Amino acid sequence: MARFEGVDLPNDKRSEIALTYLFGVGRTRARSLLYRAGIDFGKKMADLDDEEITNLRKILEEEGQVEGDLRKEISMNIRRLMEIGCYRGLRHRRSLPVRGQRTHTNSRTRKGPRRGAVANKQKIKMK
Repeated sequence: MARFEGVDLPNDKRSEIALTYLFGVGRTRARSLLYRAGIDFGKKMADLDDEEITNLRKILEEEGQVEGDLRKEISMNIRRLMEIGCYRGLRHRRSLPVRGQRTHTNSRTRKGPRRGAVANKQKIKMK
């Protein structure tokens, strides 16, 4: 199993797909990496030799951040928005949609499960 940036890539998948297991590497970036390394897109990860893997690893390090560094940068950006108190930061702090979506009926993923309004009314009536 090839290991990149602390992540085991599956041997049974094509190299183009296996590289997408890395955070920050999608299909387009995977194809770009393989093209620059001179590796066929359809070649399976198990079929890559050591020279091709080291070449891929070197290109990946040159190109930019993936995995832990990228996750850290994203979380720092969100923390900065929250600290300066901008609109996007406030939306992050309240766990609401950040990009202008409606929240009256949608955004259940972001807001979490509904809070029972009926249960609260029953409690009030009992008092």
